Amino acid sequence: MAFAFSTLGCPGAPLDQVLKLAEGNDIGGLELRAAPDEFTNTALTAAERRTLRNRIEDAGLEILAISSYVKLCAVEEQPLDAHLELAADLGARGVRVFPGDDPGTPDSPSAGEIRALDRVTQAAKTSRILLETHDSHSAGAKMAALLTLIDNSVSDHNVRVIWDSAHTWSHGETPAEAFALLRPWLEFVQIKQSDSAQAYRPVAVEAGDYPIQQLLEALAGSEYPLSLEWETKWHPHLPPLEETLPAVTRWLSVAP
Repeated sequence: MAFAFSTLGCPGAPLDQVLKLAEGNDIGGLELRAAPDEFTNTALTAAERRTLRNRIEDAGLEILAISSYVKLCAVEEQPLDAHLELAADLGARGVRVFPGDDPGTPDSPSAGEIRALDRVTQAAKTSRILLETHDSHSAGAKMAALLTLIDNSVSDHNVRVIWDSAHTWSHGETPAEAFALLRPWLEFVQIKQSDSAQAYRPVAVEAGDYPIQQLLEALAGSEYPLSLEWETKWHPHLPPLEETLPAVTRWLSVAP
C-alpha cells in the first residue's frame, strides 16, 4: 500500500521541510492542509500554484487531498468551489470536506443533508469532493447512508469518502465492518493512534490500542493508500512527525 501523511502533523512547516520528511520516510503522497497559515491556501496566485505543483510532482509525490474545513451540511455558505479549483490547479485527487451537520438530528435526510445534496449538485466538477468520516457522520453506517442518498439524488456526482478509521472505531464499528460499509465510495484511508480508555484521545503510536492489524487484514488485497493524519496542530502533546513516521512504519509491520 502507498503511504502518505497529512501536513496537519507539521503545522506551519515550509514546503522544504515537508519534502524532506517525505523523502526520508518512504512517503508516496501528501494531504495538504489548506489554511491561511500554511503554504497551501486558496489565496495562492496562479504562478504560486504552478510552482507548488511542480515541486511536489518533481519529488515523486501525489497529493491525495487538499484538506479544507468546508462543512458540506452547514447552514453557512462554504468556500467549496474555491477549494475545488485549488485542488484542480495542484493536481490533487480532491478536496477533503467535513459533513458538519447539526448535532443530534435524528431524521434522515436531515436539513443539513439536503443542503449537502444542493451543494454537491451545484459544485464545479473540477475535482472530487472527499467526505471524511468526521463529526456528525463519524460512523461508517451514517456516512454510507448519506452517500447512498447522494447516489440516489444526484446523477453523475463526484463525491468519494476518506475513511478516518479511528473515528469509525470510536463509534463502535470494527475495521472490517466500516470497510464493508464504505468501500463503494472509498478513496483512501486515514490512520492514527488513540486510546479507548481515554475517550479515544489521540496518543503516541506506542501508547494506544487502535486495532491496526484488524485494519490491515480488512484491507488485504486492496490498493487504497494509507495516510497518517497526525493531529499535532490540535493535540500538541503528541510526539513530532519526525519521530512518529518511523514509529508508524514499525506499527504497520504487523501486516498479515
